[in-house]
Amino acid sequence: MDTSSIPNGELLQVADVVAREKAIDREEVLEAMEQAIQKAGRSRYGQDRDIRALIDRKTGSIMLERFTEVVEVVEDEATQISLDDAKKRDATLEIGSFIRETLPPLEFGRIAAQTAKQVISQRVREAERARQFEEYQGREGEIVIGTVKRAESYMVTVDLGRAEAVIRREDMIPKEMIKQGDRIRALIKEVREEPRGPQIFLTRAGDQFMAALFTQEVPEIYDGIIEIKGVVREPGSRAKISVYSHDPSIHPVGSCVGMRGSRVQAVVNELQGEKIEIIPWSEDIVTFAINALAPAEVAKVVVHQDEGRLEVIVPNDQLSLAIGRRGQNVRLASQLTGWYIDILSQSEEYERFQDRSERFMEQLDIDDVIASLLVAEGFVGIEDIADSEVEELMAIQGFDEGIAAELRNRAIEYVERENTRVSSEMEAFTIADDLKDFALITPVMLLTLAQNGILTLDDLADLDTEELTGYLGEHGINSEEKAGAIIMEARKHWFDDEDTADDADAATEESESEAE
Repeated sequence: MDTSSIPNGELLQVADVVAREKAIDREEVLEAMEQAIQKAGRSRYGQDRDIRALIDRKTGSIMLERFTEVVEVVEDEATQISLDDAKKRDATLEIGSFIRETLPPLEFGRIAAQTAKQVISQRVREAERARQFEEYQGREGEIVIGTVKRAESYMVTVDLGRAEAVIRREDMIPKEMIKQGDRIRALIKEVREEPRGPQIFLTRAGDQFMAALFTQEVPEIYDGIIEIKGVVREPGSRAKISVYSHDPSIHPVGSCVGMRGSRVQAVVNELQGEKIEIIPWSEDIVTFAINALAPAEVAKVVVHQDEGRLEVIVPNDQLSLAIGRRGQNVRLASQLTGWYIDILSQSEEYERFQDRSERFMEQLDIDDVIASLLVAEGFVGIEDIADSEVEELMAIQGFDEGIAAELRNRAIEYVERENTRVSSEMEAFTIADDLKDFALITPVMLLTLAQNGILTLDDLADLDTEELTGYLGEHGINSEEKAGAIIMEARKHWFDDEDTADDADAATEESESEAE
């Protein structure tokens, strides 16, 4: 942009046009022009000079000046002058003031004009990005509509009209075909500053995108009558959304489905046919879990509060439906409820019940009725009974203080005998101290592991959850969650060793550098 060829009045008109086209402030455009003229002035009169340009905001006239600062001690002769020399020019000058010299108007050559154009374009782009950042910051969670500008396998660029945004691969719906020119809806996921300027990131795969779509389609959600309690998705495949109505006269699921499914179908169409299950939320975790596992029928739910785990028993013919293809149904239900869900068929539950009852009958020398009552109350092993208080056992229907105390005493005696036996049998194995000292493994578990060749903490850490539940299932480690917790704790020393090694390497490098 050769500003020397533009009459003064037209210079302001150009600034107005650029400001309107880019939706940025006119003052920012004029400041960009001033910077461009300053840069060209330094090219003409010296890069080390303090050259400043000023465009008159009323007339558009350009003034180019050289500034020289008055200082006590001159460090830069190009931009500074001593107080003594300055006084020779003007006796009123003081330290910190400037001598201003008007320079002749510039005649822009081709290179200077190109430089000025680049500076103006850069400043305009910076101002445009700053305006975009200011406009979209704080709008995370909103749905926007734009036109696809570029569609690549790893990223889609969307033109929002006054800004550009991107959808990264992880925020796309798998297998969705997006092409240039498509109109697309997405959720503003994040707006942040990056080295190349403000960036707006959108998502179509996020849980909140579905929540926002339902908010648009269901007036009762928008008005706050119905509340979305949770959303979980496997994008492009299946999703579950839990809803609750603050008005007893309005059914939350029916409102979200709409007349003949019109509301939910609109969301399904937007999400490329994703299967959506709308579930009524309940404060009671048992009821909520049963709802979340739909369409499977549930026979019984056992709550293990301390472990954050639900044991769900389903009819034999409902097992595959409850688990879902590749575990999808139970996985989504678990994420939605926030509880680990363990699915068992009635046959499996009956077999396990019988196994536990028979073990209690054998280990405590009791009849099948008492053993069945203990299993029904959730006792898994003898250690559970030995660790219980008499009052806790008395709470079981039909147990008085005498029965409860006798059961506890028998359990304690059995555990002590087992510990003695285990200690004796473990002498046949060379078990590493790190495994012996591992807090999450009982002596009985330790013996079982040793019998299966697991003799060190590293051996335990190398196992996967399926292997560990296979070894220790009879000792109560019968879920992936329990096994996973033990394995991750066993692996902690690996990371601690890496940190120690890194510290040692750093210390060695430091000492070597000091020696050099």
